[in-house]
Amino acid sequence: MTDGFGARYRAAVAARGRLCAGIDPHPELLERWGLPVDASGLGRFGDICVAALGPTAAVIKPQVAFFEAFGAAGFAVLERVIRGCRDAGALVLADAKRGDIGSTMTAYSRAWLSDDSPLCSDAVTASPYLGFGSLKPAIDEARASSRAVIVLARTSNPDGAPVQLAVGAAGRVGQQIVDEAAAVNADGKATAGVVVGATRAHGLDLGALNGVILAPGVGAQGATAGELPTLFAGADQRWLLPASSRGVLRAGPDVDTLRAACESARDEIEAALKP
Repeated sequence: MTDGFGARYRAAVAARGRLCAGIDPHPELLERWGLPVDASGLGRFGDICVAALGPTAAVIKPQVAFFEAFGAAGFAVLERVIRGCRDAGALVLADAKRGDIGSTMTAYSRAWLSDDSPLCSDAVTASPYLGFGSLKPAIDEARASSRAVIVLARTSNPDGAPVQLAVGAAGRVGQQIVDEAAAVNADGKATAGVVVGATRAHGLDLGALNGVILAPGVGAQGATAGELPTLFAGADQRWLLPASSRGVLRAGPDVDTLRAACESARDEIEAALKP
């Protein structure tokens, strides 16, 4: 495979298995862990997740909004979480869902994908609904640094259907997004991935993507590992990256127990996806 994010991703999942472990410090989860719903509790939550998940999961996905809610102190914790997970050998996918145009999109791209940024991650989620072309600054930044942009195509929320399943002159909107991501990946670097929820049939042709298929919803949202081969039957399942957040995190706050939950979720996914 041509050098790029794809090579880094394939090495990570070969070593650690196909699981994207989410870090979602929701206030209710902080309380469940016996932590205060403030910056100090967020910091402790983050440290536990880094210790348990950083050396274990191939990919870790911090949900940026839950850190952002605490302002500057929250971003400081997020920087620490990103750095800690990457230092432990995991790829970090910042779930920021950024999307804008021109110089603003360029600034977002630098924030999440540039080596010079304290928020620098291995990949970032992005919204293409200002037009896929609006993501070009992020695609260019990611390609240059062997990182990736994971683009929303068919999300798990019901409200997404009227837009993502709409049919225009070029076909279904969600499929157009997949096809444009596949075109980006023609160079073999897997710079563009897509988000396709695992909680329902998606109706997309993913066979030519040659990039990461982030499939959130395993665990607390109701999707199971056993359903993945059927839901993604037409896809190259070597690229399939099922994601679980609360399904794993509810095992905390004990580090060993949380790590074991991550390993169990990963093993179930690997067993389900084996030929």
